[in-house]
Amino acid sequence: MKQESSSPATAPGFPQSIVDHRSSGVLELTWQDHTVDRLPHALLRFACRCGGCEQQRRQSGRGTEVSSDLRLEDIRLVGDKGLNLIFTDGHGRGIYPWAYLQEIAREQVDARETPVPRERTRPGEPALD
Repeated sequence: MKQESSSPATAPGFPQSIVDHRSSGVLELTWQDHTVDRLPHALLRFACRCGGCEQQRRQSGRGTEVSSDLRLEDIRLVGDKGLNLIFTDGHGRGIYPWAYLQEIAREQVDARETPVPRERTRPGEPALD
């Protein structure tokens, strides 16, 4: 299922389009500069900054455990400020400002580009691939 909404650029950072690829669990945002960010639903749920999720992080030292099959149930615009995302686990209190969605996307890219340290091998041993 594909949901799409477009809106005129009424504020800096406002996306040109918002597409929910529900079957693959990805929210796709196309920005004014034509950058496209694809954010997994589970990552968005994990990154929720509502009061309840922030309190859980402070108390437990970690975020909410999220199933990879979690999906968005509804997407609501919060004026020209961001999105309110409603998830299939019933959680729907988080508001995701445009700048925060871009930050989540940058962190996702940074995490993919950070090299994983490889074990060293002794001379004459094949390199680990």
